[in-house]
Order: sequence, then structure tokens, then C-alpha cells
Amino acid sequence: MKKVSIGIDIGGTNTILGIVDGKGEIIARYNMASETDTDYSIYMDKLGDAIEAMIKSCSDEIQVAGIGVGAPNGNYYNGTIEFAPNLNFEGVVPVVDHLKTRFDYKVIVLTNDANAAAMGEMMYGGAKGMNDFIMITLGTGVGSGIVANGELIYGHDGFAGEIGHTIVDPGGRECGCGRRGCLETYTSAPGIKRTVAELLSTMNDPSKLRDVSYNELSAKMIDAEARKGDMIALEAFDYTGETLGLKLSDAVAYTSPEAIFLFGGLAQAGELIFGPTKKYMEQYLLAIYKGKVKLLPSELPPGEAAILGASALVWKEFEK
Repeated sequence: MKKVSIGIDIGGTNTILGIVDGKGEIIARYNMASETDTDYSIYMDKLGDAIEAMIKSCSDEIQVAGIGVGAPNGNYYNGTIEFAPNLNFEGVVPVVDHLKTRFDYKVIVLTNDANAAAMGEMMYGGAKGMNDFIMITLGTGVGSGIVANGELIYGHDGFAGEIGHTIVDPGGRECGCGRRGCLETYTSAPGIKRTVAELLSTMNDPSKLRDVSYNELSAKMIDAEARKGDMIALEAFDYTGETLGLKLSDAVAYTSPEAIFLFGGLAQAGELIFGPTKKYMEQYLLAIYKGKVKLLPSELPPGEAAILGASALVWKEFEK
């Protein structure tokens, strides 16, 4: 009988579930819509049904070791999602307690989605064998998971590692968190769109991006034009890389990681984002750290990273 864990990624639009063995092979998966109703109990009942349906659909003989959940504003200590801005649930959602009423597994654990990605990277990706690294997710927002001495850093309240909400400019861009100038307003996919809009108004260079409305503009379009030599797009990536590199140089001073991994849609731009980020990070680093910190792409498969990361939480709990 194969020992497996269940990984669940709760996103603003969709929830992805998977059954994963100890080697990181996904042997079953299930997708469902994240509930639009503000009553979380409706969603949690549907999630429980989805877990049971996925287990029944699995043709292999399996023994489920536990459930790992990655979610925005997931609190590891409390097993709760707390005031997540991209989810429709109001207040605090007791995810782990609700799952425990239906499933009698030894381990049911939850953390935020970036922490889950970091755990997946350590177990199945490029951070194998590393005890000190930082995972940065560049998507709709900017998340981070920090691993030191082989352990995820949760802090005293379960919310450590919000590098995306460190301040770049106190009077800068409005952020969804209610403050101004957060890193994610500059280095997320929406952030680089905002940068392009600003550059179009201050630079005279010809650009196909001038013919695209802001609502239609996407990070993929900016990537495509940058690869063709568009100066507006290239400047946007340089500015994004400088901003990210600056804040990563600060992060290095706190934990002295062996490597920093970039994951997510914007990281798919490759050298367009890695080049300037590495250059400026090295420029801003304290001398004792220069040349020591690797900046690497995640080795997790993009379509499977969320499931792998969440499932890895279960195996980590067993190690403890």
C-alpha cells in the first residue's frame, strides 16, 4: 500500500487538490471553484466532499498520511486563514479544525501559500539539501517563505515572512493591504503593468505598448515586447529588477541565505528579470555577503508547485 499525502492550494478563484506520494509524484488531482459565498462553512463542506471524491477516484491502494493546505494569510499555529484580501470569506476561517471534524488523519496542517512553495522547493525542487534559503513568489502579489537552519520561519504569531509587504516608498503606490509603497505594488505582475503605464508617460521611445489599453495590458505582453527590444518594456524590467534586488539585499542581511529562488508568472521572464535583479542585489549587498548568494529559478513544475508544496507540509510534520 502506497503512503501518500494530500496537498490543497486555496486560491482566490480556484482550489486545487492532489494526492502525492513521498517521491513527489502526483497520482490524482481535483479542481474546484473557490467559494464566492462569504459563509466559509459552505466552502469547507464542498472541500471535504472533493477530498473524499478524489480519494475514491484513486486506482492505487493508498494510505493517506495527512492533509497539507497552502492558502493566503494562512496561520500555521492556529490552522486558520485570517482576513485574506483575495478570498471572499470574512474574518477568520478555522480550516484545520473543520477538516478534523471529517478526517481522522494524524497530520492536518496549514500555512500560507508562499511557505508551502518553500517547503515544496526544499523537498522536491532546487533547494534539496539546503538549510538556508528564501522563496519569492512573483504573481498577482509577492509572497515569500524563509527557511533558516532547515526550518520555515513562522514568527511568534505565524505570520513571519511577508517580504512582499515591506515598504519600498512610504508615499508610493496604493497596496491592497491598505498601505502605500509595498514591494508587491512594484514587482508583481500588476506592478510591472503600473510601471509601464508610468514610463509611457515619461519616455518618448516608440513602443507597441502605447497601442494597448491598460486593462488589456499584461505582464506577458511586456515580456514579449522586451524580447523584441522594446525600450519601454526593457526599462520596466530594469526598474522592477532594481526594486526587487534592493529588497532582497535587505532580506539577505537578516538570514544570510545560501540561495534565493524566484517562482511565479513574472519569474518566467527569465533573464529579463533575473539579470537586473541579480545585478542590483549585488550592488546593494553589504560587502560580507557579495558573491555568496545564488539567485535561482524554482525547479518546481509551474502547474504542480502548489500541490507539491502543500503536500510536502505533511512529510515535514512527520519529521518533527
